[in-house]
Amino acid sequence: MPFKLNLKDKKMAVRITDLCISCDACLDECPTESIVNEDDNPTGEDIYYVDPSTCSECIGDHDTPACQAACPTDGCIVWDLPYDDAHRSHFEGNDLYVLGDHAANNQPSRPEISMADREAGDVECVIE
Repeated sequence: MPFKLNLKDKKMAVRITDLCISCDACLDECPTESIVNEDDNPTGEDIYYVDPSTCSECIGDHDTPACQAACPTDGCIVWDLPYDDAHRSHFEGNDLYVLGDHAANNQPSRPEISMADREAGDVECVIE
């Protein structure tokens, strides 16, 4: 999937879907502490939550998102749109997200993940 992104301009996050079984496998793996359990999920959903404004896709820490590598549930952790100015409206006013004090932050994204996969909203965070 050749797709080129400028890492300093494109930001994004991963998203935990309703397939989450709340097993805790991902919690300790996140180097930016962007994942919270269902008790602290700001959306009120009974699943774990990734703060898109702090998730770095583990760039600089791991070769692939550590949460997905630890997760035992296929399809639970998926790619999301870049967290940048061009896509901010995707996150703001969307019931899937509650942005906190870090909402102005930008996070790096992986250039090998296509925008089509990110826009699909259900492509598992696997880097081959």
